[in-house]
Amino acid sequence: MSINYFERVLLLTQVPLFSYLRSDQLNHLAPLLRPVAWTMGDCIFELGDIGLEFYILTSGRVGVCLDPDNQNALRVYVNELGVGDCLGEMALMDDEPRSATAYALEDTEALALDKDRLHGLLMSYPELGIGMLRAMSQRLRAISARESVHGKSKA
Repeated sequence: MSINYFERVLLLTQVPLFSYLRSDQLNHLAPLLRPVAWTMGDCIFELGDIGLEFYILTSGRVGVCLDPDNQNALRVYVNELGVGDCLGEMALMDDEPRSATAYALEDTEALALDKDRLHGLLMSYPELGIGMLRAMSQRLRAISARESVHGKSKA
């Protein structure tokens, strides 16, 4: 079940990467997003892959794993993502290979934006870059806080 244009725009208003964009800019972005879907257990991308697009989840859940060789029951997910979360944007920003492997933990749908379109949008809307930096900074702070808590509990 793909979401319609208005649902796309509403979803984009709730995605931290796009928090600095105005309504008219979100209206320009919405039709550039391509619907994609995976069934439970599908590998969305693998550690080391070249990143050509990123995804905004519209339904389902995705698990992010650093050791993809483990079988389903043995995988340890370092993060689980749900509706409104973004996935795969780091590889588009730094041109480095994917830093993790992502699996659909249940039937999942997303909106995809390819690298060239993202770069074009960044040139047209500098506010998008500010939003992306802010979202990535918040993600790093959350990881640091989580590591700090785990580090203190071991002491």
